[in-house]
Amino acid sequence: MKVELAQLAGRDKDTAYNLERALAAIAACPADTQLIVFPETHLMGFPTVDTVAQIAEPLDGPTVSAVQAAARERNVAVVIGMAENDNGRFYNTTLLITPEGIALKYRKTHLWASDRGVFEAGDRYATCLWNGVRVGLLICYDIEFPESARALAQLGAELLIVTNGNMDPYGPTHRTAIMARAQENQAFALMVNRVEAGDDGLMFAGGSALVDPLGTVLFEAGREEGRFSVELDFGQLALARKDYRYLDDQRLRLPGEVVERDGGVRELLIPAR
Repeated sequence: MKVELAQLAGRDKDTAYNLERALAAIAACPADTQLIVFPETHLMGFPTVDTVAQIAEPLDGPTVSAVQAAARERNVAVVIGMAENDNGRFYNTTLLITPEGIALKYRKTHLWASDRGVFEAGDRYATCLWNGVRVGLLICYDIEFPESARALAQLGAELLIVTNGNMDPYGPTHRTAIMARAQENQAFALMVNRVEAGDDGLMFAGGSALVDPLGTVLFEAGREEGRFSVELDFGQLALARKDYRYLDDQRLRLPGEVVERDGGVRELLIPAR
């Protein structure tokens, strides 16, 4: 599988600019690219409690519709983050959009300090079957909690995709976390982060990466903007799982109801505390 990592700078609260850059990156994908991945909340940037109601959009709004049209035109799948408005409730959401439409939606379950009061936390983990691969989504701070990636692994995930908005000085934290999440779940992990400064002065750390199921970093970007092409050999899954399988050997499984939905979507509902 050929994947493009779109490590871009964004503008907070400037949907038109961010969308224009996303559409340009999608249009520039080589013909053999199957998937392009953008950072956390790339489409809207990071809203505040005072601006989220004006900036967030529903999934059937004009911005997501424009990305869907671009994905369809280029025959490529897109993973991209947004600020979602669901009837007045706001979520930090990442979508997997295929030429056929939205294949998977994930709402960030672990809210970072700047998310709290702006977004609500999601209540489930989700995977879908795409191009013969079971894909799961996570967002930024989620990867610092081993249970998040393990929940996706329990749902059968072979590829963990993380949309990231990680800033200094925490770049090394996410580098360590993405390697661990791949190794301990024997799955590929792909992370795409934002770069440059945000409106609030935060400096985003870049470091987008691809890690194989043994925890080895196959590709790592620096701190500059760029679009980087990587290839995933899913034959490595069998190699990583040949002699042992953590999911088979673990003594304690995460609780929660597993729900099968149309389109190959599989969800693990988070129990109420």
